[in-house]
Parts: sequence; C-alpha cells; structure tokens
Amino acid sequence: MSRDDILQQVRSALGRKSGEAPPDAPPARIRIPQPDTDERIRSFVCALEGLAGKAFVADSVEEARHYAAALLENGTAVASNAPFLEQLGIRTLPGVQSGFYDRDELRAVCASAGLGITGADYALSDTGTLVLISSPEEARLISLLPPVHLAFVARENILSGLDELFAVLPMPAARTSSMILITGPSRTADIEQILIRGVHGPGHVHVVIV
Repeated sequence: MSRDDILQQVRSALGRKSGEAPPDAPPARIRIPQPDTDERIRSFVCALEGLAGKAFVADSVEEARHYAAALLENGTAVASNAPFLEQLGIRTLPGVQSGFYDRDELRAVCASAGLGITGADYALSDTGTLVLISSPEEARLISLLPPVHLAFVARENILSGLDELFAVLPMPAARTSSMILITGPSRTADIEQILIRGVHGPGHVHVVIV
C-alpha cells in the first residue's frame, strides 16, 4: 500500500479531506485543588518521605540555617547563586562554596562537593516534586552531580500539582531553556530489576520548607 493510500485512509477516518487544515486543539483541561498551605505542606512531606527523601519544616531562618549546617558536618558543599539562599544566609556557612563559575570550573567544584545546595522555585505537594528553573543563578549541575542535594523552598511556593504549575507558568520555555522536576532521590532498576539509588543523580534529597 502506498504512502498516499495510507494517508487517505487516515483522512477518511477523521472525516477530513486532502489539504484541509486541522481543527483547533481543545482547551486544556486544568483542575486545581485548593488545599490550604498547611495541608499542602503535609502532603508534600508525606509524598517526599515515601520516596526516601527527607523533609524539614523550618519555623525560622535560623532553623533553616541550622539544618544546613548540621547536614554539612564540616564537609564541603557548593551552593547556587539563588537569591533565596542569599536571603537565608546559606551561602556564608563554613565549607560552602558559591559564585559564578564557567562550565568546567562548575563541574570540578560539583564533582568534589559532598553536598549541592539549591533553591527551588516551586514544589508540588501531590508528588513530593521539586521544580527548579535553570538560570545563571540556579545552575542545574548543582542539583545533579553532588551525592546529596539540599533544596530550600518557600512555603508559599508549594503548589498542589502539575495543573497549578502550568497555570502559574504556562510557557516555561519563554523563561528558561531547562525546567527540572525532581521527585525524590535518583533511582533506577535497569539492571536485573534491582532498585539502586544514586546512579543518575543524588542518592539523597533533603528539602527544607521555610
């Protein structure tokens, strides 16, 4: 059967003629639940911990800094240049490196750091997912290369799920070349169906809700 014959059968099944423009796509069906902030936080924590991630709700900037310092434990960390981390004072903690590096410098710093610290633009409460919008201030390598990822997110930026995310940010490509969705520690079961964490990214993910 020729290509034209196949395409004609498809057109006939769709009730269309050759050269006819397709109809407009139906409107997106978006449903946004409206839980309160406390419920969003509870749902996010439950979902993340169900994926072997760790969540901590900080009642103050001091508690957030203390959590980061305890996790660092005299080790080394690389922090992004996210304004939120600057507000929290995370980048000034002992052992934390930060700055605007070129690609090779950033890779070397991330490869030698035990902890990568980033902000998170949003978090999705239904799946325990972090949303990171890549930018010069928020290099994606910091969340991917070190073995432990620590992210800070503001409580008001916890969304109900993907529908609300795309309602808030309907055209991500207009803002960034890469929007990363991180749902728990890296994991794979490609080899003999045995689940292994930390193969394609951090094996441990900590999230501090401020």
